[in-house]
Amino acid sequence: MVRRFVAFLLLFVAASLSAAAEHKPLEIGQPAPDFELPGVDGKTYKLADFKDAKLLVIVFTCNHCPTAQAYEDRIIALDRDFKDRGVKLVAISPNDPLAIRLDELSWTDLSDSLEEMKIRAKDKDYRFPYLYDGETQKTSEAFGVQATPHVFIFDRDRKLRYQGRIDNSDIHEVTAHEARDAIEALLAGKPVPVETTRVFGCSTKWSDKRSTVVTADKHWDAEPVDLETIDADAVRKLAANDTEKLLLVNLWATWCGPCVEELPELGVINHMYKSRPFRFVTISVDEASAKDDALAVLKKARASNTNYLFTSTDKDKLAEALDPKWPGPLPYTVLIAPGGKVLYRHAGALEAVELKRAIADYLGRTYAAKDAKPQKSQ
Repeated sequence: MVRRFVAFLLLFVAASLSAAAEHKPLEIGQPAPDFELPGVDGKTYKLADFKDAKLLVIVFTCNHCPTAQAYEDRIIALDRDFKDRGVKLVAISPNDPLAIRLDELSWTDLSDSLEEMKIRAKDKDYRFPYLYDGETQKTSEAFGVQATPHVFIFDRDRKLRYQGRIDNSDIHEVTAHEARDAIEALLAGKPVPVETTRVFGCSTKWSDKRSTVVTADKHWDAEPVDLETIDADAVRKLAANDTEKLLLVNLWATWCGPCVEELPELGVINHMYKSRPFRFVTISVDEASAKDDALAVLKKARASNTNYLFTSTDKDKLAEALDPKWPGPLPYTVLIAPGGKVLYRHAGALEAVELKRAIADYLGRTYAAKDAKPQKSQ
């Protein structure tokens, strides 16, 4: 099964490279393609809406990509630094959210749907239009978007004068600021020093990649689901989290409606982050006689993570072992850093976005996290 999935991943990479080659970027001197796209503010935007701008900067970016997230503040800075000089910046997300596998969301709390774009725009306080092209991707095809982020800069006549990256490094020292240099040159009436660069980032998630999502989901759905028992001492050791992994624990029971309802969403979260230093564990507080019922619920939810049934009927022992601040109601979710520090706790129905934000913030949203090993909490 592992070999089949590795083979699938290799095919996916090959397909991504082929797709990038098929969508050739707009050439220097070509006119800006027209578009009509919905924005996170509820408005619909067209190219003509920006006719008064001296320069038009179109940045194709997205929520989920670690490279795009590394550039979010720099995109905000571009808008801030040039908007009073007649430059209009517009961000467009080119991705089809249905073409993004769960494991491709391991660096983020949000995928690329329009509703999730609204959340990111609010979180980051975007002062520029953030538009969604994930439904038809016609605008992205017309521009030839290679990856996120990808910048296109047009002069007053809306002829392309620069296309490529924002600068030459997402997480390391920046030594070339090609997009800024292009804007400064055009505002000064000078030739753009570098008109085209390579684009580094996450490949555009074209709709024809939806089949890879189906294949990945089938693979994960086929993973075995087990249920073991655990006592208070083992729970205490679990909560101490003497590992290098971020630990998510969910307390639930078969008789708890919200618990059963949220198990599939917790499974989604598990598949999002399990390729990172992350582990997800459920603990059922059902009676021992209900073990078969609990396992059946877990199998229906395709909970292929680690699952336990607490062996004691004394819930106080469970609380003291896992998290003394647990007030008692189910479901209960707790996020524990290496070393045992509780980073997040929530009693009641799952707040998925809130939880994913806490996970992504700890694990790191950009590839800089690869260079900084998470430290155990003291």
